[in-house]
Amino acid sequence: MPNTDQDAPTSSEAPPYSQEWYQGRKSVLGEAACRQLGLYAIPDDFRLSVVIPVYNERETLPVLLERVRAVPIPKEIVLVDDYSQDGTRDLLESYRDRDLSDEMNQIQVHFHEKNRGKGAAVTTGFSKATGDVIIIQDADLEYDPAEIPRLLQPIVDGRADVVFGSRFLGDQPHRVLYYWHYLGNKFLTTLSNAFTNLNLTDMETCYKLFSKDVMEKLWPTLQQQRFGIEPEITAKVARMNCRIYEMSVSYSGRTYEQGKKIGVRDGFKALYCIVRYGLFQ
Repeated sequence: MPNTDQDAPTSSEAPPYSQEWYQGRKSVLGEAACRQLGLYAIPDDFRLSVVIPVYNERETLPVLLERVRAVPIPKEIVLVDDYSQDGTRDLLESYRDRDLSDEMNQIQVHFHEKNRGKGAAVTTGFSKATGDVIIIQDADLEYDPAEIPRLLQPIVDGRADVVFGSRFLGDQPHRVLYYWHYLGNKFLTTLSNAFTNLNLTDMETCYKLFSKDVMEKLWPTLQQQRFGIEPEITAKVARMNCRIYEMSVSYSGRTYEQGKKIGVRDGFKALYCIVRYGLFQ
């Protein structure tokens, strides 16, 4: 008789984060070690939505998109161009025309007909997303998509509704850059915490993940068009009494010469939004 065990896929052949893949690792490492290492099983029908707001990212977008596509989780990638003027729009149109979708990646491309700001692009992406979990991913290579599976774990495990990826928790590498920018970020996070009664270390982080249930309630209420969307989102998920987790992420920050866009005006706007959404819905 044939050996049917040889016909079955081994854990090394099974797709990453599948039940078979996880069981193989758990049998070697044990459940506790797998939990610490971020090794877990994702349901067969799970899909992640990666919302990518894009504005003048012609140089970094091709690399970023390949890194997102390489994340070994079924996903839809929602690209929203905020009226780029550097050739990014032509690049995105070519992606749409070539249809880069495959078994692991479904790709949507959307365009704004005028520049409206990151917040507007994120909200457009949220409105198009259909996944079980939604994450914001910047297109500038400051955040590493390879860390997305680890950030997903608390939501997939049923422990969290929202996850923030913190640049300041201390156990991941980050590029050393602007002290005053760092200090301003810490001030805004502390002030936000005072209004929301959360103990976040990085309210302004790009990496925010939401369960589908949270997103369906959140996105129709969003108002901020630019970087004020960060404190607005934070205040609103706090008011919704979401189970919020924070996990460390690495960070490869850009200089202003390399295209960093946030500035002093955005800091003052964030200050206004912290007070505005901290006191009123």
